[in-house]
Amino acid sequence: MRRRDSLALPILLALPGPGHAQAPGPVPWPSRPIRVIVPFGLGGSADVAARALAEPLSQALGQPVVIENRPGAGAVIGTEAAAKSAPDGHTLLLMSNTHTANETLLPQRPYVLMRDLMPVAAINIAVHVLAVHPSLGVSSVAGLIAKAKTAPGKIDYASSGPGTPYHIAGEVFRAMAGIEINHIPFRGSNEARTALIGGQVPMMFDAIPTMREQITGGRVLGLATTGQQRSPLLPELPVVADTLPGYEASIWLGLMAPRGTPAMVVERLHAECGRILEAPRTREAMARTGAYPMPMSIAEFDAFLRRDIDRQGEWIRMAGIQPG
Repeated sequence: MRRRDSLALPILLALPGPGHAQAPGPVPWPSRPIRVIVPFGLGGSADVAARALAEPLSQALGQPVVIENRPGAGAVIGTEAAAKSAPDGHTLLLMSNTHTANETLLPQRPYVLMRDLMPVAAINIAVHVLAVHPSLGVSSVAGLIAKAKTAPGKIDYASSGPGTPYHIAGEVFRAMAGIEINHIPFRGSNEARTALIGGQVPMMFDAIPTMREQITGGRVLGLATTGQQRSPLLPELPVVADTLPGYEASIWLGLMAPRGTPAMVVERLHAECGRILEAPRTREAMARTGAYPMPMSIAEFDAFLRRDIDRQGEWIRMAGIQPG
């Protein structure tokens, strides 16, 4: 038996109505390439994670897994495309906590996350680093807060766009520190990072791996990371919570499929993703990027998403972020 045939998962076609001929036999899945829509730009953590999954998932399923970057409108453009795709197991969405935040931030979005999409697998989680341009003249979180209090509304911070984890991290930081800083959104992390390095914007929360090189090269100054413990990638930095007790910020990633995708397909995808994430090679690769697998059952991921929608809503209201 050929490998593709042995991996095929039968999905029954709808039965014909009275008077019709007998229904055709089972349709194999996957029967063509699977696309993973990434509603973010190239090079970001979501894009990196999607591409890391693509090759081993393709080998397991016997069909190419193609990454399709469709950024824009705070991840809405790509997410809408995924939500409106045929629920046949050939389209997936690589999503993040941007999506759970958007449930509160973007009330006019053309989809509802838990109505139009269904959970497949949680992928990983990583914390951020708070970095500043040397020209700002601060070397600690306490120093940054003190400077912001002496010059309300005079300090800007960059993010990869409204509703992204880096935006929420900045707004929660602002609210907890009791300071006034201005959000400057960009079309992606690369543009925001370039503005920070160039000194156009003096402050940013960003992914640790992509900012670490800039920190070690002296182009920016790392102040702290946003987890509960120090990051092994930047062990010399304290955590923000040392100065603001209770502060924590992260970015997590997961896979979803259009609502109505057959349960057998979702279960197969979940199982294959689980095997990939458990592999030592995958864990080592993730650790190098500061991320850690986030194993959950489908039901647990569903509950996690619903809780995070509520949690993001609470943070947004606490920070006074106005829905778009």
